Amino acid sequence: MAIYYIGANDEHGQNPFTAGKRTPIMPYLNTPFYENQFNRPTKNKFLEACLRNGFAVYDVKPEITDTSIAERVRRVNRQNLTLLMTFGYNAFGSGNTFNSAQGITTFYSRKNPKAANSRALAEDVYEQLILGTNQRGRGVSDLTDVGVLESVNCVSALVEPGFMTNFDEAKLMVDPDYQTETAEETCKGVCTYLGQNYLSRDNINNYPLLKTGSSNNYVYLLQFMLNQNGYNLVVDGIFGVNTARAVSDFQQRNGLVADGIVGNRTWQALLVLPPRPTLRNGSRGVYVKYLQQKLTSKLYPLGAADGIFGTATEQAVREFQRENELSPDGIVGPLTWEIVSRIGGGRSQP
Repeated sequence: MAIYYIGANDEHGQNPFTAGKRTPIMPYLNTPFYENQFNRPTKNKFLEACLRNGFAVYDVKPEITDTSIAERVRRVNRQNLTLLMTFGYNAFGSGNTFNSAQGITTFYSRKNPKAANSRALAEDVYEQLILGTNQRGRGVSDLTDVGVLESVNCVSALVEPGFMTNFDEAKLMVDPDYQTETAEETCKGVCTYLGQNYLSRDNINNYPLLKTGSSNNYVYLLQFMLNQNGYNLVVDGIFGVNTARAVSDFQQRNGLVADGIVGNRTWQALLVLPPRPTLRNGSRGVYVKYLQQKLTSKLYPLGAADGIFGTATEQAVREFQRENELSPDGIVGPLTWEIVSRIGGGRSQP
């Protein structure tokens, strides 16, 4: 399957955030969510899904800052990609207030040199997004004057799975599970378009044991995922000394045996899969960061999602528990996990 070379692009940027590409002010948090807070992590999760499914991948915009469309088109057109997927989020109206516009749209351009295939890709991805999410479908549309759709020399489609100006869909932008859901359903659509079987993310049996000397697509995946957790590895598919050190450090930071071998428990932590551990003040690691991201998406303020369960996170947990008829003890056990891990929900618009 490595004969397929998949590109992924995220619209807009961070540090600084692209002007105007944001939600209205989110209540309780008193700050907007910015579009690239959805686009970038979703793109990365899509690349992970493609690597797991045996594809070669190309990140069109690895930098966190915005990059001109012209530059991204030049990069794509040098790569001889099989196809390109772009991730964005929709908006309607002035952008200063919430409204009722909602739903998922995928786009292609009739000006793309492979327009018929681009439309077929957009349709396959759209079908999977509608089957795999609870969002309203708005259909597949032709979109012109968008360079990453019409000026590239490969099949190309754009996913916009919600509206920043819809209150409930705005909250989904920073929900890590909605980001993952969008990425995985998009990968399913790509697999359908290419006539390939899809390997699911959450089946731990799909992930092999990796150790020093391993060399395959899953090592690319491992290195890419470690880099999303703050490491700076060369993603070359070769499990060498630097990868082993990063694995050991990740294991130590997440309460695992730091043996540098990637088995089921390490894969489970990288994927933040259940069963999830009981967390309390003083806990650290990827499950704490996931908890913080989920609470933020439900509009419970706690500051940065830094993977450290401190006083602000404990207060947010207590408020969440109190408002969801749970014992407000500040400890995240099975009952709290069951509710907080749901996609969507959270505080209502005042």
